[in-house]
Amino acid sequence: MASVDQDPLLLLRQSIASGSPIFPTASAEPSAPEVRLAQATHLTFTTPTRISIPIDTATRFVSENTPVDLRSIYFAWLNREVAIPEYNTFASQLNDELGTRGPVRGFAFYQRLDLITWLEGASEESDYIKPLAGDKDGSTSTAAAALASKGAAAPAIGTTLGRSGKGTLDPRLAVIYNSERKMGDRNSVLRGIKSTDFTHVRKLAALFMAKKPSQPSSSNISSNPALATHQKPKRPDPIILLSPSASSLLRMSNIKSFLESGQYVPPDSLAASSSTSASMLHINRLMKDIDPNRPMRFILVEGPEQFKPEYWSRVVAVFTTGQSWQFKNYKWSNPMDLWRHVPGIFVGWRGEQPPESVRGWGHRVMNVGVDRWKDTGATGMDSSRWRDREAVEGIWKAIEGNMRSKGWKRDRAPALI
Repeated sequence: MASVDQDPLLLLRQSIASGSPIFPTASAEPSAPEVRLAQATHLTFTTPTRISIPIDTATRFVSENTPVDLRSIYFAWLNREVAIPEYNTFASQLNDELGTRGPVRGFAFYQRLDLITWLEGASEESDYIKPLAGDKDGSTSTAAAALASKGAAAPAIGTTLGRSGKGTLDPRLAVIYNSERKMGDRNSVLRGIKSTDFTHVRKLAALFMAKKPSQPSSSNISSNPALATHQKPKRPDPIILLSPSASSLLRMSNIKSFLESGQYVPPDSLAASSSTSASMLHINRLMKDIDPNRPMRFILVEGPEQFKPEYWSRVVAVFTTGQSWQFKNYKWSNPMDLWRHVPGIFVGWRGEQPPESVRGWGHRVMNVGVDRWKDTGATGMDSSRWRDREAVEGIWKAIEGNMRSKGWKRDRAPALI
């Protein structure tokens, strides 16, 4: 297993955080030029030092009890915004070019989401990434990941790349390293050379633990501001489901500009986002009544086909066109059962009656109207679309109110909805 300073996953995450170049090469020389991924034998990183790692190196990301190679991890990052069908097409094309050197591994939806979230630095833990060798509790990998997410460049003493940049250690540096005092790790400091059995301490501690009050006291960590700063509660990302219907006014191509910028554009217009084929989008929104200090990141998807059962407790809204086939694969396929757990949102043209099905669902589905789109041609955006922001704010207000009533907190999501 690679050391901390040469671990492919940590190097990739640190390079992404610092915006440093990452490119495939056909040689182990760090100065080798960039080549196509199908021709590459190494992946070159430039942060914290310029280093090349074989592209078929097995990483600590494990899928189906098998470590995933670096080429597959890098390919997944390059195509992170691509829809699953298009991603599979690109992977097949690359496998044809690789021949016997392949294939590129595929990922399930939740594995891909977990990997991208960890590489972006939005999460410090992953269910599929094993700790480094000798790091049983994950503290070393967590510390290294924290350095990577902040763009810090720790001294890479274990690397073979010296100041000369030719892949060999500078002799003067070797003399300095040999004169350094060797520092022990936590195991050697606590236990010395021989392993010591501390199980008897548990028996002594049991007497004090039995007297611990059941209710948290004022000296608890959570009530101590000096100690509470060391706690890093994980907050899951809420999920918004969109309608996959072609008649929907809001699709993956224009939902981001609508909910973030407060301006509606047709999903098939040139003004819409270029992420038409994206299977998942992220938007940020400050929910003041839940957490006034940091924005919440919302995940937008069109369908729950790759959902884990626990994902349903994170669904905070469902956009619908009134067509019941949209809910076929939902946890609650009956619309009335669905609206008892999750608020619905219908977006139609202002002044027009919503479909009969939407009217039949009553107040459980919010009816929002937007002005019809006027093609202004070369003149730019329609200046009369100022009421779009009013509609968007109404949608966010309804979502935030429902989240608070369901039990969303600053650091956690409700267990059930």
